[in-house]
Amino acid sequence: MAQCDECGSHENLPYQCRRCGGTFCAEHRLPENHDCPGLNEWNDPDGVFDSGFDDSVRDEGGSRGLADRLPSLGSLTGTGGVLGYFRGNVAYLFLALMWITFALQFLVGGLFGRGAMETLFVLQSDRLLYVWTWLTSIFAHGGLYHIAGNSIVLYFFGPLVERYTGSKRFAALFLASGVLAGLGFVVASIVLGAGAVSVVGASGAIFAVLGVLTVLNPSLRIYLYFIIPIPLWLFTAAFAVISVLFFLQPQSAASVGQGNVAHLAHLIGLVVGLAYGKRIKRPRKVPDQLTFGGGRGPGGPGGPGGPGGPGRR
Repeated sequence: MAQCDECGSHENLPYQCRRCGGTFCAEHRLPENHDCPGLNEWNDPDGVFDSGFDDSVRDEGGSRGLADRLPSLGSLTGTGGVLGYFRGNVAYLFLALMWITFALQFLVGGLFGRGAMETLFVLQSDRLLYVWTWLTSIFAHGGLYHIAGNSIVLYFFGPLVERYTGSKRFAALFLASGVLAGLGFVVASIVLGAGAVSVVGASGAIFAVLGVLTVLNPSLRIYLYFIIPIPLWLFTAAFAVISVLFFLQPQSAASVGQGNVAHLAHLIGLVVGLAYGKRIKRPRKVPDQLTFGGGRGPGGPGGPGGPGGPGRR
């Protein structure tokens, strides 16, 4: 027995939305009945219902220009479009871009020197007008351990957040938080008189994803080092505390090999994620009835703590 994400009622035969992945009762199973994020992405009916006839046949006056004949953005990104594959897979797309960029760092550095690599991929305090690095620095990384750690978090947590927010909003969250984290770290370093600094990595965006998921499901059980089970909120809180301490005490960070880490960028990304998660979290409605001693209410079989209910893990 499962619980409807919209009204909280318990269902023996629940429905799962194929667009957002939520679980719903018969009344709320349709996307429009549970405010499904996927509705915002249904913008390409032509990809499904196109008759195949050339509109120019009906355009007797030949008034349509070249721009009207080119495929629209919706026809490329919508259902059935050329880029439709990336719908629901943006987290994996960004993961692939991280490793492609990491390889390009070595390629460009080997062919044209470190200066060329930094010009293309590193956000630097003395070159803030190199606006392309605001984005490319998100996918570039400083070493194998750096990219491996970010990849693990993005691989496991990214799709969960994307399923809830939708692909477009997930992409906007990832890129915006990455840019804000990088620029925030650089600008703060300039204001604090830290001298010339540079930053690379998706850590700010990764912490934003972590923050959103922590708000949506703080009790989610994760396995630290794939062995130790802890709730997600504790994992996030521990990282936040460590980042604050290392930001305030750079000497302590350096003593444990974390002196070259942009801890402020981590905190900025986490704050962005927590704020966005709080904004988009849909409150779960209280059931309109309770049944004690049996039936389908929370007190009956299959309710919380009952056989097969959420209380059994």
